[in-house]
Amino acid sequence: MENIVSRGRNIEEAIQLGLKIMEAAKQDVNVEIIQQDVKGFMGIGKKQAIVKLSLVKRQPTNQPTFHYASSSTEDLVESLLQRESKKTADKQSETKQTGIPAADAEEGTVYVKDGQITVKDSPAGYSTVTIGKGIQLIKNNEVVTEKSTVLSEKDSIKIKLEDAIVTDTKWSLSFEDEKLRALLKIDPGCRISYKLKDVTPNRHIEIESEELKEIKNTLTYDDVIKKMEALQITYGINHDEIMTAIQTSEPGEFEIAAGRKTESGKDGWLEIKVDVNPHNGLIADERGKVDFRETNLIPTVEKGAIIGVIHPPIPGRSGITVKNETLPAKQSHPLKLILKDLVEVDDRLVATEAGRPSIEQRGNLVKAAIIPKLVHRGNVDLSSGNIRFNGDIEIVGEVEENMSVEAGGDIFVHKSAAMANLISSKSITIKGNVVSSELSAGKNSMLIVELGQLLGMMHEQLNKMIALIKQLQQSPAFKSSDFAITGLQPLITILLEKRFQNFLSYAKQYQEVAEKGKDYLDSDEWYHVAISIRQIFLTISNQITTMERLVQLSEKMKELEEFSEVPVEPNSYITLSDTINSSLYCSGDISIIGKGCINTKVHAGGHLKVTGILRGGEVFGRLGATINEVGSHSGTKAVISVPIDQQIKITRAFEGTVLKIGNKIMALKEEKKNFTARINSNDEIIFEGI
Repeated sequence: MENIVSRGRNIEEAIQLGLKIMEAAKQDVNVEIIQQDVKGFMGIGKKQAIVKLSLVKRQPTNQPTFHYASSSTEDLVESLLQRESKKTADKQSETKQTGIPAADAEEGTVYVKDGQITVKDSPAGYSTVTIGKGIQLIKNNEVVTEKSTVLSEKDSIKIKLEDAIVTDTKWSLSFEDEKLRALLKIDPGCRISYKLKDVTPNRHIEIESEELKEIKNTLTYDDVIKKMEALQITYGINHDEIMTAIQTSEPGEFEIAAGRKTESGKDGWLEIKVDVNPHNGLIADERGKVDFRETNLIPTVEKGAIIGVIHPPIPGRSGITVKNETLPAKQSHPLKLILKDLVEVDDRLVATEAGRPSIEQRGNLVKAAIIPKLVHRGNVDLSSGNIRFNGDIEIVGEVEENMSVEAGGDIFVHKSAAMANLISSKSITIKGNVVSSELSAGKNSMLIVELGQLLGMMHEQLNKMIALIKQLQQSPAFKSSDFAITGLQPLITILLEKRFQNFLSYAKQYQEVAEKGKDYLDSDEWYHVAISIRQIFLTISNQITTMERLVQLSEKMKELEEFSEVPVEPNSYITLSDTINSSLYCSGDISIIGKGCINTKVHAGGHLKVTGILRGGEVFGRLGATINEVGSHSGTKAVISVPIDQQIKITRAFEGTVLKIGNKIMALKEEKKNFTARINSNDEIIFEGI
């Protein structure tokens, strides 16, 4: 070596140690003293002597002496500049290769540059290295198994790193949204290799490797096209998206083909040309006052009036899958009309009688009629008898004890009702008090909902029964039996007893509800289903029960069940001043706009509103509840219920008020004002200020 930095207790010792390492004589080196030795005081502040020894470069005897081309001063300077320029270039080259000038790397250090380990020995000690994960150090042809080891310039050092890891590109092609989309999912492959990290000179270093990741997306355009051909994808191909996918360096999904969605048509509809909705006879004005004299709110038409225009259905447009298959559009349907005192003329509904126009629509079934109006001038009592009229009923007086009023239209009572029974297919409006009475509005809607729920439960069990019978029909014992001649009723009786015990209770309940409500049902189909259920399951009939008959009954059950789930338009309503010890049931809104409601059971299929007080009883609002004051100082219990997706708004609630939202129940422990109660995302009842 040409130079070395040596340490010793004094200058002489440092020089001798350096000469020994260099294997040189003193006359062959230049000595540069870097640090004098310091003895210190009692060992404190003691320093070693440090010298730098450099070999003297002698001119070889056979090397020609350097001659200058000219004796002039300019030529001499030029030659010297060229020599210095060459030295600088050589030094820069060495620095570029190692990143560390050779003269700057101290003795006794080790460093890593460009994957090579370089050691600079020192007489004062040896350099050490710690071997990092994934690195194998081979010293003097032996693998180093220790975590750390000592290195010197004389050692033969080799480094072996982990082998490169190559992962393949993963990709797949799939259909989405009923084959309306073809998605190419791709996860590009890669090559992961390792290299030594550069480490600056130090007496001890840690040898570490770093990961080099090279993305290799090997998916080709031809690969994708061949796969699409195999899957028969021919429609809506996006070639630009395919190119983006095969060039991506990140995992992702690419829509490489898109079909055409179906466009729904439009069922036939009725364009109404007149006012058909009776307005609430007890409504507050902008100042919150109710004009109890304003009762003439029922619209009427004359003979020959055009009630509405019938529009035919608009067909939808079929869709196309990426496999070029046709997706049929949902079929649109014309209106089904049930008319009374109306005729259809050139797609128009024309009144043949004078009266109030009434239009109800549930799905594509429209019931349109001209409703007559019955005006009863006195009280409904023993002298008048109960009143039943398939139209609107207006009662100028009261409805007295134990009397009934049933209307196919609206009921309007100018005074009060006590211990009475009022049933309306539409709405009920009472200007006076309601005491110990039962009010029911929207009878047709409530019946349909109730019958639909029962049919839903029976339909599920009937389908299971049909599937089980079909399975039994495959057995040899069944084929050799007399069921083909006598019918399936004996087998059905056994199945009802052994497997479907609940079916009979639902069937009997359906019979009772359908029988009681047959006068309020728009369609005879509900009653015809009741007859079929009775003949097949509840009685011994002479008719042979076949599989075909069971399937037809199942299909009719499903049709009526779905029909019952369609909202009725418009909703019925009940509006009255105040009520005590009564029962109110309505498929639409219920509004109590006077003093309030005491010990009354209320069920509103729409929104419930009480502008006065609510003292005791249980009330329910399917579309929420708004109440002014609930409860009392005496602790009268009142329960307010709404579904889980609705809110309860209260201006003042006394302690003990019970709130029920969905299946969550809370009793207020103190008086609370101006709040809204609802269910939060944690399924808890929370309060918000109004």
